[in-house]
Amino acid sequence: MGLIARIFGGPGAVGDIGSAVTTVAEVFVPNATKKMTLRHEAFAAALGQYGGEFQGPLEGRFDRVVNALNRLPRPALAIGTLGLFVYAMISPDEFAVRMQGLSYVPEPLWWLLGAIVSFYFGARELHHGRGIKPVMPVEGSPELTGRVGANNPALDEIRARAAR
Repeated sequence: MGLIARIFGGPGAVGDIGSAVTTVAEVFVPNATKKMTLRHEAFAAALGQYGGEFQGPLEGRFDRVVNALNRLPRPALAIGTLGLFVYAMISPDEFAVRMQGLSYVPEPLWWLLGAIVSFYFGARELHHGRGIKPVMPVEGSPELTGRVGANNPALDEIRARAAR
């Protein structure tokens, strides 16, 4: 330490050099503690905002009706599709006549129906997919043991051959 102190000009200079190196390093690699703190603050703010949305007055009749209507399309499509199968078994001739009627629907209208249905379900999937939490590693997994292929006999054999 005596040599370094003489070269750089005393104990205070060594501390200044250390803080300068830390500052430069944080340009390339963010400070993990600061990153965790900011992430926690953002999570707390989002949680507060979500909590605030549910603190409002109780819903009226109109709000309950609209919420009920928003929940109808998926069950209606599923039950309607099952109903078509039942209808085809009960009355095949009438079912065939109805299905022939579908051939008169113009192609642009089919494209429009496909776009509406795919955007509706795609938006729902995107909305619900954003809330997925990452899966925690299982005990004994490579993420926890730090060794890829920790319980793989074939890799153990290859490693044993390579060590010879």
